[in-house]
Amino acid sequence: MRKSKSHAGGAATSPEIQRRVRELTALVPSRHNADLVEDIIETALRLLRDVEHRGDVRVIQTAVRELRQAFHVFAPYANRRKVTLFGSARLKPDRVEYQQAIEFGRRMTAAGFMVITGAGPGIMQAGHEGAGPENSFGVNIRLPWEQSANPVIQRDRKLLTFKYFFTRKLVFIRHSDALALFPGGFGTLDEGYEALTLMQTGKSQIMPLVLVDKPGGTYWKTWDKHLREHLLRNELISEEDLHLYQITDSVEEAVRIITRFYRNYHSSRFVDGLLVIRLKHPPAPTAITALNEDFADLLAGSPARRIDATDEEREDEDCVDLPRVALGFDRKSYGRLRQLIDRLNSL
Repeated sequence: MRKSKSHAGGAATSPEIQRRVRELTALVPSRHNADLVEDIIETALRLLRDVEHRGDVRVIQTAVRELRQAFHVFAPYANRRKVTLFGSARLKPDRVEYQQAIEFGRRMTAAGFMVITGAGPGIMQAGHEGAGPENSFGVNIRLPWEQSANPVIQRDRKLLTFKYFFTRKLVFIRHSDALALFPGGFGTLDEGYEALTLMQTGKSQIMPLVLVDKPGGTYWKTWDKHLREHLLRNELISEEDLHLYQITDSVEEAVRIITRFYRNYHSSRFVDGLLVIRLKHPPAPTAITALNEDFADLLAGSPARRIDATDEEREDEDCVDLPRVALGFDRKSYGRLRQLIDRLNSL
């Protein structure tokens, strides 16, 4: 009999409950990740004792339902790159930014990406118009006033509607390989800062984040000036953090920034304390020597070196045969890591 599991904040689950949970999951024909699902069930049962307020339990119930549905809808498209497009819901089709978003969606689809937006009007609808419904996901939010999804995605099975912003944000970041922000209000800025914070702290994968303005526009330049004059000058962020985003007023350049990021870089993960970076083309020994010299400031313990796929990576079947570089990363210099990835892409 397996040992009772101990959960944070309480005693271990009883062996009898564990046995019955296993019997319950055994009734389901498909048993992907059965051990994790059993843990979720046991955690849910603990709510009967640990959480008295009904509203608190409803939050957990709704969050789990929303995430399960979202992961189910995205699963068939796991092997396709996706870009999330943020921007104002208030911009009309006659605005330059709206037309740019259409062109951006069209060009990203031509580059092999699918487009995710918040499913509303304005920039979100424009992105879907450019990508077409077959290449679009809608991640909508229920608001106190009536809000329906834009007509491009309204009847598509890839439309999701969330009650909570936090589950919606998780889905945006979890399934994105790139982010593009067009001018917008509080929501756009909120999503941008969230994405930057997650990358800065290592809570999400490093990915291209491009801020797109209209030709000659100053929306994002003014925002960048605020960061430099108030956050950077007062040492509230590091200069390397400024490498986590790029600004352009050209749709063509925005697409180039995103696609260039994946020219050689494929993905990365931590294995046994090392950062393993998977690549499409192996770097030459001289290139690795240069990496160790030029990025010594972010190395912690182990220099960069070529390795084969580790046992822990065997589950990632789409990249198990790719060449890879492993290095000891200090887990704080993520702006510098972005620069290292750019170097690998330039080789």
